[in-house]
Amino acid sequence: MNNANLQQHDLDSTSTSTLESISDDRDDISEARLLSFTTHDDVTLRYRYWPAKQPSNKQRKAVVMFHRGHEHSGRMAHLVDELELDECDFFAWDARGHGESPGQRGDSPSFATSVRDIQTFFQHLQRQHHLEIEQTVVLAQSVGAVLVSTWVHDYAPKIRALVLASPAFSIKLYVPFAIPGLRLLKRLRGNFFVNSYVKAKYLTHDEERIQSFDNDPLIARPISVRMLLGLHDTAKRVVADAAAITVPTQLLISGSDWVVRRKPQQQFFQRLGSSCKEQHILPGYYHDTLGELSRSDALSRIKRFIRQRFEQPNQETNLLDADKNGAFCAEAESLATPLPRGSAYDRFWSLYRSGLSFASRYSTGIKLGFETGFDSGSTLDYVYRNQAAGSNKFGQLIDKVYLNSAGWQGIRQRKIHIEEMLSNAMSCLASQQKDVHLVDVAAGHGRYVIEAIEKSSVKPQSVLLRDFSDINVRDGKALIEQKGLSDIIQFAQGDAFDKADLARLDPKPNLAVVSGLYELFSDNASVFDSLRGLAKGMQDSGYLIYTCQPWHPQLEMIARSLTSHRGGQAWVMRRRSQAEMDQLVKQAGFSKIEQRIDEMGIFTVSIAQKMSQGNHDTSKGS
Repeated sequence: MNNANLQQHDLDSTSTSTLESISDDRDDISEARLLSFTTHDDVTLRYRYWPAKQPSNKQRKAVVMFHRGHEHSGRMAHLVDELELDECDFFAWDARGHGESPGQRGDSPSFATSVRDIQTFFQHLQRQHHLEIEQTVVLAQSVGAVLVSTWVHDYAPKIRALVLASPAFSIKLYVPFAIPGLRLLKRLRGNFFVNSYVKAKYLTHDEERIQSFDNDPLIARPISVRMLLGLHDTAKRVVADAAAITVPTQLLISGSDWVVRRKPQQQFFQRLGSSCKEQHILPGYYHDTLGELSRSDALSRIKRFIRQRFEQPNQETNLLDADKNGAFCAEAESLATPLPRGSAYDRFWSLYRSGLSFASRYSTGIKLGFETGFDSGSTLDYVYRNQAAGSNKFGQLIDKVYLNSAGWQGIRQRKIHIEEMLSNAMSCLASQQKDVHLVDVAAGHGRYVIEAIEKSSVKPQSVLLRDFSDINVRDGKALIEQKGLSDIIQFAQGDAFDKADLARLDPKPNLAVVSGLYELFSDNASVFDSLRGLAKGMQDSGYLIYTCQPWHPQLEMIARSLTSHRGGQAWVMRRRSQAEMDQLVKQAGFSKIEQRIDEMGIFTVSIAQKMSQGNHDTSKGS
């Protein structure tokens, strides 16, 4: 079972034409093959491939490069020779709307779409070129460095190392209130384009690079406002949450950069969760760090770092005890600590809670949250339905604002992703001539499972929905009856953390779902017990769909003002990075296949496959 089966489209469209670098006429530039791959939305993107000049007999190694904004892969071709990593294969893509790739210049459906393109690109490289992700270093510059940082944060790939040159975490727009102004204009006009103000002479001191930039027909100055705003918002998130990135990282900062600010780059470095990290400030360098006149100094550092990473054993940071130590443990403990009584902060949140209490008199959704818990199955089912209701027009207006909050938008997108994963998994099982036996161990009201079954052309042989709450079981059964699916769907009470009970599931499922549960519990031991119970109770090669919440922009508001279904106590969540969640899943006996994430980076939905006994030591933690 591989990613292509689940995605249900061909990612192996490949051209075999050969080209020289468009941007550099020197004779020592290695020739590259211009190839292509197909994205999740059927767009064909181009990339360059330089096979290793002296491939290793022991282990194949690769460097994958990502260009800066407005440019393309040809502008990085010189690095293949200059880095002198002859033992490595080199790859470099043309992002959507750049270089040889299609799309309006400087545009993409969203910044998150371009990040997902990276994930699809690597899946293609793994299949088409047999690239091993653990033997791959990623080298990226400027906007490309932000895209790659986001990919590493959101998707947690197990790459060997990350090299970032002048990441564009904060662009110097030189216009007061530029970002708020662009947001307002976008709201009024829709998406539009702005041209880069940066001249080539402010990018590098290399006259050859300046001339090639000015004369390169594949360089385009426009950038869409949605991409510019997406870059701004995503960069802020990644810098704030850099602790989630544990990959060995080298950061190169240009000392005289006219384009991006230094402070966010340094903040990113300080917060990085990696135990292996380097920061180098390069005096006098302009923004095109890897194309500067004196770039030999930067390239020698990169070459040394990459060689060292390949020479050292690849040791993944162990995150299984992140519930007991580390940044996210400290964050949760801080949010759980009462504020000093009478402080300005305490008075602010007290006033905020009073406002919510007042709103609950009129808003149906807020009232339901206080009655059952804002994390309850009843609340989530209300959010899924997304129909504002209240005691009067004022209440309906409040309810609409409530339902449109960032977190609830993310919840509804999570539902869409779960339904997509369920449909794909059921289709895969059907293609293998297997009956589908589905279980959801904490289904709430079960709406996402029920509606996924309604929409799917493949119908499961059996469906068991479980939940610990009497209310959820009652209302779930009513929904099943209403939908006329009582013949194939059962709803029963059950504890999703009872390992022994899960191991006795009958019939043994080959498709399991755990959605929105583990995010509510900070303890990794109980989550691991749940996952191990599922692994023991499932059929061999069965699929697990699981969710994670690596980020939330309203985490403090939730902790200070909303209540949980557990006795009305404060709803304090300990975030798990995607890497931490994936490690728990792997340790329990599953191999991750595919992932989705919403545009805001709040919720992920992943699918994994149960590994066979021979490929996994199931005695660990059992």
